[in-house]
Amino acid sequence: MAKLIFALNMSLDGYVDHMEFAPDPVLFRHWIDDMRGLTGSLYGRRMYEVMRYWDEEHPEWDAERHAYAAAWRSKPKWVVSRSLTSVGPNAILVDGEVEAVVRDLKARLDGVIEVSGPELAHGLADLGLVDEYRLYVHPVVLGGGKPFFAGPRSRLRLVASDRIGESVIRLSYVPV
Repeated sequence: MAKLIFALNMSLDGYVDHMEFAPDPVLFRHWIDDMRGLTGSLYGRRMYEVMRYWDEEHPEWDAERHAYAAAWRSKPKWVVSRSLTSVGPNAILVDGEVEAVVRDLKARLDGVIEVSGPELAHGLADLGLVDEYRLYVHPVVLGGGKPFFAGPRSRLRLVASDRIGESVIRLSYVPV
């Protein structure tokens, strides 16, 4: 049975914004290894549109970016959207019955499926489908933006914490 994990970079004050802070080389290597180890990824529309960047080659990329892109492209992706009519390579559009699709994926697959997007994660958590939260806390204060948690959460229990690179702490929590 697959585990559904919500993992995302966030600021000290709880906001997510990929344009405001970037991973250092050690954290980026961690994300490459993380992507390689996934069974697949579940995206909301906005996060999927951000991640589509990795579908095309860019001449300025170094070896690490090529490695991440290759890992991302190799994994199946499920994209939850009512507005998209198509998705890119190795992706499946989920435009209805999200709960049934996710329950089927969790029952049928093994390993880890990462969910990306606070609103999607919130909706899935309300259905009892999120098994773990991984907060990658960066030493940045944004003062506003999109919060990591899109709404109130039931009680969580800390199961792990570790430092990645020079300044990021990963906190792993499970619902109680």
